[in-house]
Amino acid sequence: MKRGTVYGWTTGAAVLLIAAVMGGAWLAQPRQRTLTQADIDKMVLHTLQTKTLPSQQARAADAVLQSVVRIVGYSDKEAEPAVPARIPHEGRELPQKSAPAPGARAGQDGKSAPDTGKSLPRNIGSGVVITEDGNILTNYHVVAGADRLKATFYDGSESDLAVVSAMPAKDLAVLHAKVLPDDLPAATLGSSREIAPGDQVVAVGFPFGIGPSVSAGVVSGLDREFISSESKQDLDHLIQFDAAANPGNSGGPLVNMNGEVVGIVTAILNPTKNNTFIGIGFATTIENAGGAMGLSPF
Repeated sequence: MKRGTVYGWTTGAAVLLIAAVMGGAWLAQPRQRTLTQADIDKMVLHTLQTKTLPSQQARAADAVLQSVVRIVGYSDKEAEPAVPARIPHEGRELPQKSAPAPGARAGQDGKSAPDTGKSLPRNIGSGVVITEDGNILTNYHVVAGADRLKATFYDGSESDLAVVSAMPAKDLAVLHAKVLPDDLPAATLGSSREIAPGDQVVAVGFPFGIGPSVSAGVVSGLDREFISSESKQDLDHLIQFDAAANPGNSGGPLVNMNGEVVGIVTAILNPTKNNTFIGIGFATTIENAGGAMGLSPF
């Protein structure tokens, strides 16, 4: 036998042996099986058990947070020190000793900062953007007596406000922002007809000028009536709730767990001398607010 022939057979055998070894190794590898629905359910359950997810209240607040604005009313005349807009309540007004000094304005951190303008802050309250072109729904008592109104948006930008319409008897007002931040979202409006006592809600606003702040609670009752001992306003068809609300929350949204605005925070009940929250708040239903102001659809 020739030497070249032997070498060729040896090389061919080596190639076949390598191929056989590689093929065996491939066959020995475990086959990937197709995922079943049970496998997917198991993985989802594992994620839910090991990951901390946002609470339902946090998701509801997050849905509306960028649509809530801080509203400050300024007076061109010598005026009282700036205070959070007083929510109508049963009892006398909150003492003024804790208010910022004249010529100061309440910052988002609750501290005072010098006011560089000639106008003096008068009231501080909340509002909620209801249309993408800058219409804002709030309480009338937030803007009453102000010569100039300014809104601070979620991104920190500011705009002067014009009063579009007002209904003092219902304690409601619609304002329009003259300058809008980019991609300003309007809040999603829901229906108070779909809520019931015991349902969870959150209130978003600027209590005492601090915020935006979120408080959580439940719907305590429906179709309530409230008569303010200060202004003698008779408000009806109100939502009663127990999420904390204080001066400065006025005009802010009451939100259901779908992130929809179902009411506008309007009043608190406190039979003591202090205008602070003790567990009973009232909100005008979004249907009443929209109907009173001639807004649609809701």
